Amino acid sequence: MSKQAIAANIAKLILKSGLQPFKTTPSLLSNFDSRVMQLVLSDPNLPTRSCLRFFDFLRQNPSRKPDLPAHLILFSRLYRARKFAEMKNVLKFIVNDGNLWSNVERIVSSIGGEFNEPSIVEKFCDMLFRVYMDNRMFDSSLEVFDYARKKGFEIDERSCFEFLLALKRSGNMELCVEFLRQMVDSGIEIRVCSWTAVVDGLCKKGEVVRAKALMDELVCKGFKPSVITYNTLLNGYIEIKDVGGVNEILSLMEKNVVDYNVTTYTMLIEWYSRSSKIEEAEKLFDEMLKKGIEPDVYIYTSIINWNCKFGNMKRAFVLFDEMTERRLVPNAYTYGALINGACKAGEMKAAEMMVNDMQSKGVDVNRVIFNTLMDGYCKKGMIDEALRLQNIMQQKGFEIDAFTCNIIASGFCRSNRREEAKRLLLTMEERGVAPNVVSFSILIDIYCKEQNFAEARRLFKVMEKKGKAPSVVTYNAFIERYCKKGKMEEAYKLINEMQERGLMPDTYTYTSLIDGERASGNVDRALELFNEMPQLGLNRNVVTYTVIISGLSKDGRADEAFKLYDEMNKEGIVPDDGIYSSLIASLHKVGPLVSGLENVVDRIET
Repeated sequence: MSKQAIAANIAKLILKSGLQPFKTTPSLLSNFDSRVMQLVLSDPNLPTRSCLRFFDFLRQNPSRKPDLPAHLILFSRLYRARKFAEMKNVLKFIVNDGNLWSNVERIVSSIGGEFNEPSIVEKFCDMLFRVYMDNRMFDSSLEVFDYARKKGFEIDERSCFEFLLALKRSGNMELCVEFLRQMVDSGIEIRVCSWTAVVDGLCKKGEVVRAKALMDELVCKGFKPSVITYNTLLNGYIEIKDVGGVNEILSLMEKNVVDYNVTTYTMLIEWYSRSSKIEEAEKLFDEMLKKGIEPDVYIYTSIINWNCKFGNMKRAFVLFDEMTERRLVPNAYTYGALINGACKAGEMKAAEMMVNDMQSKGVDVNRVIFNTLMDGYCKKGMIDEALRLQNIMQQKGFEIDAFTCNIIASGFCRSNRREEAKRLLLTMEERGVAPNVVSFSILIDIYCKEQNFAEARRLFKVMEKKGKAPSVVTYNAFIERYCKKGKMEEAYKLINEMQERGLMPDTYTYTSLIDGERASGNVDRALELFNEMPQLGLNRNVVTYTVIISGLSKDGRADEAFKLYDEMNKEGIVPDDGIYSSLIASLHKVGPLVSGLENVVDRIET
């Protein structure tokens, strides 16, 4: 029996079986070979779905598995039937089957030789390019791309875009940039989103300067960036805190008349706010509204959050009301920002009001908000209210963590209930909560205040053994106590040790040293330390000024004390009662009490 006859008989059996599983006789398959297989699959009388069923039957029989030509014939039939998903599966079989896999040129040239139809070969190349990409066989994808270019076939731009994204996801930005340049050289019509994706990938790896250079290179070749491209670079420069880069991108946008969109405004408002330029951020927000760009919940949340951080609670609540009037639904972050701001301002009633509002809107109170509220109550000395809230938190299924324990322990300390604070912190591990650096620092501070330095030092060693590196706060606990006891040598030794660990003294450290030197009668040294602070970028607060003014006043240096009093007023730091007492006391050493008092009153009123 000829091969054509065998193929015809098999085709009849396939048609006869319909949708039932295909069965054949051993005698019919005894002369079955590659040629017969190809004849059956290319039989025009067989519907495409029947060919697929026969193909699946063969794949399940190891001795008669379809060879490469059979796969290519089926691919061609599926192409004509527009069954693209099945076509892709056929290519997956070729790529994943070690017996079928060969070099790219052989596979593609096989279909080119089998079917002299450019459209089939082009589609085959495009799909094979994608299949290799899906299997992360990027080098093979590039071989297909090179072959297609040489033969005059075109890989679809969408496929190229997907390839760029796949390379970006894999972190292979070198190949990503190289392939983009190949696309440009091939004359493929590249959408701006394709090369913006590459720019974004470089920015995410911190290579912002290189990303900017790539954009410049493409602009020189006639490609036009979109607002998304500029936003990508803008975000990259913001992430690396490059002010010059940010300004350069903004200048380019202005020069090329590229309008800001909501994303641009969101990034810039966040950038200016983070740089303590809240007025600039507010100007941008107003500009955005004037241009008719509708702000979303994220931009409102950002500007509300920063107003809260700068203590502008009135403005924050105005923005919140404005946001709800625009029918924007606040999320947990929006409420969290307002609650945190209210707690930091000591406005616990306002914080409670926001909690009630968020619950009425169906927004759940999360762990962060519970901790924020407890911290607010503790700072107001309302430790019992914080403990009540902790019980509610546990009833809602939230486990107590180290942050909660630290907040409550700090609250106990503020309320002078140190024994309860110690008990809580010392039993954390028994409750399954691992103490962190803050937990150890609070305990060390308690023992230092109790002048139990031996226990404080023991805890310091325990903390290090547990892999918890001490922080500036940990060292400050020791430094403050040594300064209070006049042990300045020990305090400076600790500062040296701290700096060797890469930790820099903060405002609290310097204030403790200034106080220690003042108490020891070394006012000049205290003044040196005070003047050193701005050079190190440290802010001097009301406590720092109070300490140094007190030292100068007691040393009879009233003029210098009053000079610092005027300076702190210019800085916007509100003096406390301690400063007034020190200034008045200083006048006993320099002249008549009455004229001195008049001088103080005049300055205060001014």
